[in-house]
Amino acid sequence: MEEMPYDIELVSIDLLRGHEEVIPNNVTKRIRKLEKKGFYKPIIVDRETLVILDGHHKCRAASKLELSFVPVILIDYLKDDSVTVTTWPDCGKKSITKKEVIEKGISEFLFSPKTSRHLFNFDLPKISIPLSKLR
Repeated sequence: MEEMPYDIELVSIDLLRGHEEVIPNNVTKRIRKLEKKGFYKPIIVDRETLVILDGHHKCRAASKLELSFVPVILIDYLKDDSVTVTTWPDCGKKSITKKEVIEKGISEFLFSPKTSRHLFNFDLPKISIPLSKLR
């Protein structure tokens, strides 16, 4: 794995768009983890469309915690070869493209939870941002 070549930025949570639904129980777990640890990993987002690539549950948990901002890594998703997308087993789709992910994110119709699985050839950084700084 390479060192992460991206900066972490704080972005208004209202600007982010998901491309798949979330699992309510997973959101509840993320709320507890965020309350205990603060924001511990950034959300990965497409720079152009602000579609969430990785971190749907964290983003929903942050919204339920009434955070105004979340830490994100903005990437040029369609052009960035360091990020690939595949599907999770038993999701109902054999394959998925980056273009499909973006199309779902800018539409009102989302994929089912755990459809896309993004793989990064860099390590995601661990961070520690208190929730009070994100309200």
